[in-house]
Amino acid sequence: MERLLTVDQVAEQLGTGVRFPRRLIEERRITFVKVGRHVRIPESAVEDFVSANTVEPIVLRPTGFRRAA
Repeated sequence: MERLLTVDQVAEQLGTGVRFPRRLIEERRITFVKVGRHVRIPESAVEDFVSANTVEPIVLRPTGFRRAA
């Protein structure tokens, strides 16, 4: 069975305050599980969220010198 994380644990993993994962849950932007009145987030959901929101750097090619027009 996959490990389920608390909101505090997710915030620590992401390096944010607890309000951020709570907002993700409220906006249904991350998968979560209701255990009674408690909310838990699967580890894979955190990894998926990070992967989906990772922005790759732009690689600029050197263009050499440009002439003034």
